[in-house]
Amino acid sequence: MLAIACDHGGYELKLEILKHLEERGIEYIDYGCDSPASVDYPIYARKVTTAIKNGTCENGILICGTGIGISIAANKVPGIRAALCTDCFCAEATRLHNNANVLCMGGRVVGAGLAIKIVDTFLDTPFSNDERHIRRINLIEEE
Repeated sequence: MLAIACDHGGYELKLEILKHLEERGIEYIDYGCDSPASVDYPIYARKVTTAIKNGTCENGILICGTGIGISIAANKVPGIRAALCTDCFCAEATRLHNNANVLCMGGRVVGAGLAIKIVDTFLDTPFSNDERHIRRINLIEEE
């Protein structure tokens, strides 16, 4: 199960991504927001990260205007590895090397066509399980 949410800056892009997920038959839970009216992105980052932390969802997608604020908010949660991606190379690398569990994007930065390719790359790329990457992730997770 995939968790997805956005703020007002990512609302239109989220709608495009939801259509694509439905076309691919990917199950998701939409945690909002539900209109282009101004909202606070940390609330939506918390909804997605909570769903991942409690096991309701395996991975997530978060979208705000630039992707920066929502990725910062998501990464405050222990166990969350949120990656802001603006291209497919970053989406592939963060799955292979960081086992990222949240994809962040900017609705005002990437267009729908590229965003859908980034989503597909993120969702279709497995973690490499290389020892060096596991070691580095463990170092990130240490308190």
